[in-house]
Amino acid sequence: MITGSDKEKFYREDPGRKIGLKNVRNIGIMAHIDAGKTTLSERILYYSGISYKMGEVHEGTATMDWMAQEQERGITITSAATTCTWKEHRINLIDTPGHVDFTAEVERSLRVLDGAVAVFCAVGKVQPQTETVWRQAQKYHVPIVALVNKMDRIGADFAGVIKDIKFKLGATPVALQLPIGKEADFVGVIDVIEKRAIYFDGDEFGAKMRVEEIPAAYQEDVDNAFSMLIECLAEVDEEIMELFLENKIPSKEILKPAIRRAVVKGDIVPVVCASAFKNKGVQCVLDVIVDYLPSPLDIWDIHGIDPKTETPLTRHVGDMQPFSALVFKIMTDPYVGKLAFFRVYSGVAATGKSVLNPRTRKRERLGRLLQMHANSREERDAVYSGDIAAAVGLKNVTTGDTICIEDEPIVLETMTFPEPVISIAIEPKSSAERDKLYKALGALSDEDPTFNIRSDEETGQTVISGMGELHLEIILDRLVREFKVESNTGKPEVAYREAIIRKGDSNAKFVRQSGGRGQYGHVVLTLEPRDRSYGVTIENKVVGGNIPKEYIKSVEKGITEAAQTGVLAGYPLTDFHAVIVDGSYHPVDSSEMAFKIAGSMALKEAAKKAGLVLLEPIMAVEMVTPDEHMGDLIGDITSRRGTIVEVDSDAGENQTKITANVPLSELFGYATAIRSLSRGRASYSMEPSHFDQTPKSIQDKITERK
Repeated sequence: MITGSDKEKFYREDPGRKIGLKNVRNIGIMAHIDAGKTTLSERILYYSGISYKMGEVHEGTATMDWMAQEQERGITITSAATTCTWKEHRINLIDTPGHVDFTAEVERSLRVLDGAVAVFCAVGKVQPQTETVWRQAQKYHVPIVALVNKMDRIGADFAGVIKDIKFKLGATPVALQLPIGKEADFVGVIDVIEKRAIYFDGDEFGAKMRVEEIPAAYQEDVDNAFSMLIECLAEVDEEIMELFLENKIPSKEILKPAIRRAVVKGDIVPVVCASAFKNKGVQCVLDVIVDYLPSPLDIWDIHGIDPKTETPLTRHVGDMQPFSALVFKIMTDPYVGKLAFFRVYSGVAATGKSVLNPRTRKRERLGRLLQMHANSREERDAVYSGDIAAAVGLKNVTTGDTICIEDEPIVLETMTFPEPVISIAIEPKSSAERDKLYKALGALSDEDPTFNIRSDEETGQTVISGMGELHLEIILDRLVREFKVESNTGKPEVAYREAIIRKGDSNAKFVRQSGGRGQYGHVVLTLEPRDRSYGVTIENKVVGGNIPKEYIKSVEKGITEAAQTGVLAGYPLTDFHAVIVDGSYHPVDSSEMAFKIAGSMALKEAAKKAGLVLLEPIMAVEMVTPDEHMGDLIGDITSRRGTIVEVDSDAGENQTKITANVPLSELFGYATAIRSLSRGRASYSMEPSHFDQTPKSIQDKITERK
């Protein structure tokens, strides 16, 4: 196995490359909403010389929040990519959204990143969306550095955040820094490894730092933090273990590479602290990024499959390797048209180069290549291995597609996205705008994998679906502002699911005789219920050729399509295992169409016998409220069919945190209700948790409407 510096000998870099591959960092900034991700990004751009002025989220001037909707609401909606330089390292940075409605932006960004900075609010600690993005990072094996931000706020608790990371996220946090003071007295940080105190002067926007001796009052805390660091490293690193057993203290020249190895493997999570808004500690965060987060060389093996044989393939990082890249985002730009954001894993992308899309099996040509800085852009002739850029001219690519060299094709691992949970009907305000509306919706659907469009066969309406009220609100706003299309919309509706409650079987025949060749398909089917979130699986147990092999695919297609349209109330049927047990065929009249229809009939018949229930999406809701409003909020949640999971009175001074599971259908307009109940003093966040059975009284109402 090739490791360490040997990798640099193994590959050769393109002469056009300005910064060596070992000095490239592809990182994302992720966190719960309002933890300070975008503020941190703005400071990074300022201190690295990309911006001459700091943008502020609350003023709507943040560089990374470039959309009008982001500036108005003070939240990040779309992940913005930019590039900066720090200490001869190129940092490709993606600022991701914190709101749960835009979780797909985080998912696709993490897929192409090598490392991440998880930002924690020093007061809020580990919040619901933090847990979600943490799980996403674990899914793609992305090493993480934790930043405890907002150390200047009342109630800031650095040690409490570390404790939360350990117990709620199951990680091994190690403090590389300790705060000097807290709340209004937060003035700097102590570097645990270098054993020094760093102070930031506010008059210079934090750009001027003073390095001094560690204050005597903090010496014991620093010694304890250093001992804990050594102990955690000794458990995962042999070199440190040997020194630890010999009671020797490792030098920083030994310690820093050991920390880096442990971070890259995901064994530890370094923790640092800052107040990005007050310009304190950001440069130290940049130092930690370049010192400990991986370069593309550390993610050496690139796994994929051969598109023809589906056998596993492995590529390696390097400019001279066969070209392969993953398209992780599509964006419609008003000036240049369709932009495809991609990460180059191996080889070099050059303007005018012909590439293959294995999904469509078609060749495409790379037009202009752009280095993106939020919504501004810089032309590039070539994009090298390990870099992130955008291309103009790729017509038939979508999120998750691989583009590669035609002679040596590969399909890289794609990403998965959650199903939408809320829908509304939409129609153009005038028939003249019909085509314009559908074209705009198509463009938005290309951009966003969690935004779906479908036509309701019964009503003929166009129905759009998304991840929440805010998600659809932004979509409708963009239709007007960007695409200049006016539309009428119905009330939001919950995206229910259907499920069976017991085993059911069917014996379905489709027979049509209308002179000449007829139609004949016969399927015997058994359905078995499965646990929530199982999905749908189909197994073929037909023996003796009772159904010829060429018709089995048609039966499966019929079952799948029937499950999509549902049986009880028109919602997708899920969480079952279908077994094709038997059947028969006619040597003349049987056809693929006949067996597809027979499969559909068999599913519906078996589902009715198995007993059908409606499943509704349940949201995990977290509220932080002053103590005097706690009773009102709990009463309101209970009236909404909610279940209280936890009440934590240790959420700050006179603050209580309430965690509950509440049906999504009961949460429409909740933002207004919580403001009213708490006089505007409580805050809340929610994320999809699971699907659960709908009460019979509500199920009856829904099925009657359908």
